[in-house]
Amino acid sequence: MNIPEKWAYPAVMIGVCGHASSEFFAKLSGVAGPETSVWRYLLGGFGLILWALMHRDSRDLITPLRKEGLHILWLSLMGVTVTYLFFHWALDYATVIQVATVTTTIPIFVGLANWVVNGIHPGAVKIVTGALAVLGIAVLLTDGALAALAGEAGTLPGVLLATGCAALGSLYAVLIKPVMGRHGGLRIIALTMMIGGVGLWLLVGMAWGDWVNPASIIEKPALAAWSLVILALWNTTITQLMWFGGLSAAPDITRASYLFFLKPIIAAALAIVVLGSWPTPLQVLAIALVTACVLVELYWPRLRALAGRG
Repeated sequence: MNIPEKWAYPAVMIGVCGHASSEFFAKLSGVAGPETSVWRYLLGGFGLILWALMHRDSRDLITPLRKEGLHILWLSLMGVTVTYLFFHWALDYATVIQVATVTTTIPIFVGLANWVVNGIHPGAVKIVTGALAVLGIAVLLTDGALAALAGEAGTLPGVLLATGCAALGSLYAVLIKPVMGRHGGLRIIALTMMIGGVGLWLLVGMAWGDWVNPASIIEKPALAAWSLVILALWNTTITQLMWFGGLSAAPDITRASYLFFLKPIIAAALAIVVLGSWPTPLQVLAIALVTACVLVELYWPRLRALAGRG
């Protein structure tokens, strides 16, 4: 299953929606910390493997491993295992708001990674809109209390770990694109997520002594079990396929990644619908700023053409 270029941006948007709703199901599951990521990527990676096996064009998972197994292995460990280990370690030091703000800068890191790896300069427009979007997100998540992002001295390791998470995840997205082009998006996403999930299981087991037994899900309360299943299948299996598959299919990976800036806005909308929590006027202005920056970047070629004709 390869996502056609014309569906690349919608696929990325579906992936962003999956990322934005993951916190709700994680909270419902009652499972927190590194254990959550193990459940997500063991079950979610297994779901991707099953999905790949269901399609004739992607069920051959051996050929990619035979041709470039070591390359796929290190991309899996870097882009999934270490990235999400950094994410959960960050939460041990920094607040959720600080980590969320830092990781939402992923489009900036995608642009930088694309520049370093492929030599494609992001351009002045992307730099300006990206900086303004990050500012808007900071305002949205902290309600204008930008000083809260600095936190205390003890939060510095968490901020650095969250930065590492955003940087490694973005580098993975750029480096995995040509591999998907050679072997197909579904096959490579399934392999890297499954391998990365196993690596995460090993790391969490060795570092925290928490060896997750996937079979124990049947022993959990119904709400927790179903939340973990949804977290794995929707927020991981489908979300990762749409996000990375869409980025891989997009003609401009940096422009497509800018949709990730909408994650906190989608989360705010879910908070209104699910929790009845309405944003403050300042947060509404922040939402408008972020949305405007994303729209300007997405439609910049058309806007520039219109300005030239004018």
